[in-house]
Amino acid sequence: MKKSRTLYLGAGAGIVVLAGGLIFALGGRDRAPTAAQAMPGADMAGMAMGKGSVRLTPNEMRTFGITFATAEVRPLRRAIRTVGLVEFDETRMAYVSPKFGGWVERLHVDFTGKPVRKGQPLLDVYSPELVSAQEELLLAARMAASVGQSAIEGVASGAGDLLESAKRRLRYWDISDGQITHILSSGQVQKTLTLHAPVSGIVMEKDVFEGQAFLPGHRLYMIADLAEVWINAEVFESDAALLREGMPAEIAIGALPGRSYRGRVEYVYPTLEEKTRAMRVRIALPNRSRELKPGMYATVKFTADLGKVLALPASAVLHSGERAVAFVDMGAGELMPHELVLGQRGEEYVEVLEGIEPGQRVVTSAQFLLDSESNLAEVMKAMMAQMPAGEPPARKQER
Repeated sequence: MKKSRTLYLGAGAGIVVLAGGLIFALGGRDRAPTAAQAMPGADMAGMAMGKGSVRLTPNEMRTFGITFATAEVRPLRRAIRTVGLVEFDETRMAYVSPKFGGWVERLHVDFTGKPVRKGQPLLDVYSPELVSAQEELLLAARMAASVGQSAIEGVASGAGDLLESAKRRLRYWDISDGQITHILSSGQVQKTLTLHAPVSGIVMEKDVFEGQAFLPGHRLYMIADLAEVWINAEVFESDAALLREGMPAEIAIGALPGRSYRGRVEYVYPTLEEKTRAMRVRIALPNRSRELKPGMYATVKFTADLGKVLALPASAVLHSGERAVAFVDMGAGELMPHELVLGQRGEEYVEVLEGIEPGQRVVTSAQFLLDSESNLAEVMKAMMAQMPAGEPPARKQER
């Protein structure tokens, strides 16, 4: 029994000594200064703590370098930075793929990278199918000429329909009206006919040589108009909901330092990449000078408008584990920690859903120091509550 009373007294004395040490370390009006109080020029004699708050004198606030900001409703914007790639404008690309088979007799455009104009000759081809179509055209023309004055009803119109059908067949094979007119005026079948460029642009692919045989559908050329290019950028899944068509974008090209370009989101792709969990967005940029080359890397910055919300500077929020805290100025030098529920995050500000009201002032610097002092005050308060108010009952019985 005596041993248990000794242990009880020893434990009680330990709590008293520990609490006394904390009180001495924290400091007060008549106690030794803390480490923070020992800072050059600091006057911590006026510090007091209670209910988790910290009370500082104006001199202490200056020493700590404490600054304030006001919670207010403001427009919230968020910058989304990502990378992209310069690519062809798919709406300005064209392939030259004959709808018939044959042989290449002569190349007018004989190297990749050559600029061409719409309607410019690309190559002369020989094809048995084209020869047969020309013979049918001339035959239909002679028939239309011979029966054109026929008095028999329907004969003249039928011959005319046959001639138009022969012309249409050649047009479907991309033979120009000029060449058809030349065949009819000369009355002679041409061994070779010319294929022309369907669009203006740059020859980006060439898979044809003189003397080469080709089959129907073989891709001979790919022509792209580089007067406008696309920037395809990838955005993380967490930011995907913020992107909208028409959103402004700032683009910098790594190969063109010092230059910046402005565009708008033209299209947001409807699916995410399964492996990267990223979504693609497309920006169209004018490229009259042709300085933007497909394959160049780009850095893209989007600015999302999140609307008007109650916001604090991001520097005012202290993150402690799963909690977000801000120290609110309660007046008379008292700084009280308020737990916050945060919403969307902007570039410099963060939305506050709960925990603070518009117009309240919050601390934007030295929060870690205030948080440590506040936590020590709470620990001291809890330990003081556990200390016995008088002598232990066992000791009174012993007397």
